[in-house]
Amino acid sequence: MPKRHYITTAIDYPNAPPHMGHVLEKVLADVVARWWRLSGREVRFQVGTDEHGLKIQQTAKREGIEPSTLVERNVPLFKDVYDRLDISYDVFIRTTDRKRHWPTVVALWKALRASGALEKRTYKGLYCVGCEKFVTKKDLVDGKCPDHGAAPQEVSEENWFFLLAREQDWLRDLLTREDGYRIEPAFRANETLALLDQGLEDVSFSRPVSSLSWGIPVPDEEGQTMYVWCDALTNYLSGVGGFVDSALQKQWWDDAEVTHVIGKDIARFHALIWPAMLKTAGLPVPPPHRLLIHGFITSDGQKMSKSLGNVVDPKEVMEQYGVDALRFFLMYEIPVGNDGDFSRKRFDEMYDAKLRNQLGNLLNRVLVMIRKEGEDLTIPGSAEDAQRAVEGWSTFATTMERFEIHHAIQQAFHLVDVLNVGFDRAKPWTMKGEEKAALLARFAESLRHVALLLLPFIPKTAQQISEQLGVPYADRMLEKTFTIRPEWKTWGGCKEWKRIGEPSILFAPVEA
Repeated sequence: MPKRHYITTAIDYPNAPPHMGHVLEKVLADVVARWWRLSGREVRFQVGTDEHGLKIQQTAKREGIEPSTLVERNVPLFKDVYDRLDISYDVFIRTTDRKRHWPTVVALWKALRASGALEKRTYKGLYCVGCEKFVTKKDLVDGKCPDHGAAPQEVSEENWFFLLAREQDWLRDLLTREDGYRIEPAFRANETLALLDQGLEDVSFSRPVSSLSWGIPVPDEEGQTMYVWCDALTNYLSGVGGFVDSALQKQWWDDAEVTHVIGKDIARFHALIWPAMLKTAGLPVPPPHRLLIHGFITSDGQKMSKSLGNVVDPKEVMEQYGVDALRFFLMYEIPVGNDGDFSRKRFDEMYDAKLRNQLGNLLNRVLVMIRKEGEDLTIPGSAEDAQRAVEGWSTFATTMERFEIHHAIQQAFHLVDVLNVGFDRAKPWTMKGEEKAALLARFAESLRHVALLLLPFIPKTAQQISEQLGVPYADRMLEKTFTIRPEWKTWGGCKEWKRIGEPSILFAPVEA
């Protein structure tokens, strides 16, 4: 794997507070970013907000306020949730940022126009405000958008169009060759290739100011506002100084591996429009090198909807159960790329079974018993334990590099399950002396490995486990510069670890 990684998420639309889908995406990206850092790679992690467009304009109008007032009110809600979630982002980009974002967007537009990739023409068609895109009748169900349940508007207007259709053969080659643009998981790539089989159409890249005034003006032309594609998609490039800061662009775009973490509903825009934009603007393609696509979250089997009353507020879940409980559930329960269900009943069951009883209770039992023996640790050498550690870390690393995130965290908790069974079978409370001390030290060493395995997923809990174990590096584990040394992955590899710390409850009981 390359040493330098630039990872981004979709920028969020702040016309309403963040929901569980936003949380799923950011936690997924954060787990990947943390793993890369822990593996010794340089990482730049960017999130942000998409603050222009018709939905913002219309929402503000309904509330009787300016669009700028609406976004200044809502953007802090996103920052607050992501900070609570311990999302380790390095950059928060905003499309209303005229110093950081706008110059790159304007430069990219001019490059596209100079290359002949933009053409002005009159367009008549159907426009879905919810999707912020033009649609065709075949996209509708009973005349309505299937995602938003509303009929699109009929519009006729003069716009600038990006000539996407002519890039169809080039895009197919990009998406199918070995050194091209990779889409993870693979079945999502097949969906994108199926879109190419249907044929591509040119894409509207601007709208008249009379229809859309809240956005970036088209350069050198009055009366036109840039549409979402050239504005929002370009945040990935503006965040690394594209066209403006050549040194930053070279470091984190030209010479880095770029990964976009996005939802399945916007995959085709990132897989088709975005790379075609980069190519026609004269930028290296790839990057981006990879799309990592996640699915949707339902609530008890139904789409989350305010009208159904089944919307789950992530802040409420974090306040009741804690941040790491939410991070754990989303990564453990929902395979990358698949849709997943958020059930309060299932969440309660997993919290009690996996976090409280298996992980928390095991740690407490081991530490309490060691303290009764005098707190000193001597990790017994064992060829069998050493081999298991090597094999376990190898499997874990391979799984993480393949973005099989739920398998990786399940592997860590499988180890916890094995340790619980082994503890009950060994019955250390019936032992005495060196035999008992050696057995308890083996469990403590295994839990030291568990904490390192869990560090990308539930970082604060991993640090708390390590602090209670008394591991010397515990106080540094949440630093972005912290890496897992090769010797720490070996059995008994933390030679300076001699005594345990103070046991305490990891996950408290939660009342309904």
